[in-house]
Amino acid sequence: MGTDIVPQVMGSSVSVTVGKFLGVGGQVSTNSSASNTGTEAIFEGFKHIQLGYADSMYVGGAEGTHHAIWAGFDAMRDVLCSKYNEMPQKGSQPMGAGACGFVPSGGAGVLRLETLESARKRGAKILCELVSAYCNSGGQRDGGTMTFPNPDGVVRCIRRVLQDSGVNPAQISLINGHLTSTTADPREVGSWLKALGLAPEKFPSIQGTKSMIGHSLGAAGALESAAVVDQIVNGYVHPSINSEDVHPQIQQIAKSIPHALVEKPLEYVIKASFGFGDVNGCLLFKRWDGK
Repeated sequence: MGTDIVPQVMGSSVSVTVGKFLGVGGQVSTNSSASNTGTEAIFEGFKHIQLGYADSMYVGGAEGTHHAIWAGFDAMRDVLCSKYNEMPQKGSQPMGAGACGFVPSGGAGVLRLETLESARKRGAKILCELVSAYCNSGGQRDGGTMTFPNPDGVVRCIRRVLQDSGVNPAQISLINGHLTSTTADPREVGSWLKALGLAPEKFPSIQGTKSMIGHSLGAAGALESAAVVDQIVNGYVHPSINSEDVHPQIQQIAKSIPHALVEKPLEYVIKASFGFGDVNGCLLFKRWDGK
């Protein structure tokens, strides 16, 4: 405490600490958009590079853990999972019939975005390409509230990313959803179906990374983006565990939910986050083909 109290409580402490460690000279900033924070940070870095303000950016999200934070969510009722306290490994069930609230977690995820020229100049191993990114809000209208996203805002966000990239929905290999193991999961799947406009039998694989690591709030989008990159590089789809008993409202896409690791090449992977306050973010990654 003492003279360190102000740096400890500053919202930008994480970014300025990392900025000092790395000695970066571009913009150093901390964004805060609930569960969309990590995804929004990637979007902001993407824009910064596109505008020519920097050749490379470190982007991501971090979230600490504290009982007081989780107590606040617990007081909201039906937000945190408590049904599986004696079987914690079963607690997080995105898209599962037994989903009863998210399992809180913490952590951090960071990606380095850069221009192709910058990567080649420093001899970097290029992992994949971030083709398109976008963030918006549903305005807390038409079904959107402080805790639930406006489905129209979600659909617009996803469609904008596809429109900007010129990628046909049929080209998508995998969806890495927000999918928190709450009552919002069926609504999210419905938004994906509407946004992509694909018949259920043509729906791509869809996964919930939170099934294995819980919901890390502001870090979630960045951690899940790192998971997407690893899957693209190594050619696999990780399972959505605890979802074997698929939620009855999304039975039409049950065959698209992997329950075990699947080895296969991935061309395009789309990742989305939706946060409290009716804010949305979507990213489209592509396998690097050397061109």
